Amino acid sequence: MAIPLEKTAAEPTNNELQRVARLLGGTRILSRHLRSALDAHELLIHGLPGSALDHLLEQLVFIQKTDSLEKAVGMSLRTYQRRKDAPSKPLNQDQSGRTWKFAEILSKATDVFGSQAEAEQWLERPAIGLDQRRPIDLLATPAGVELVEDYLKRLEYGVYA
Repeated sequence: MAIPLEKTAAEPTNNELQRVARLLGGTRILSRHLRSALDAHELLIHGLPGSALDHLLEQLVFIQKTDSLEKAVGMSLRTYQRRKDAPSKPLNQDQSGRTWKFAEILSKATDVFGSQAEAEQWLERPAIGLDQRRPIDLLATPAGVELVEDYLKRLEYGVYA
């Protein structure tokens, strides 16, 4: 008899997946509908289309294509500019994963702060709970990503320090 697996807190809901997918261009750019975290995993293994990163960057209001954003998605501005000539060429697994994670964090921050503009401004400002570091700068490493995600959870539940 198979034992049903319960959904863990870390597994994104379908709503969360759809919000992240929309930031990356939705089914039009991703060429598939994501129904589960495993669908997202498969997409990232094969590489996000370069146009998904373009779409994400076009959605940004306050964050500029600076060294901070380069740290967040793992691609220099020069490499990004070279890729513009081949938008259908997939990102590598690392760039795909980091682009997806950035979109996830932006989506979560948008929920917490009520608008994408507020979320972007929060990512760019030093945060007390992150020892006066800018959240976007911390996205350069897995440990930093975890710190930002934990801090967003604390903010969501009203624990600011």
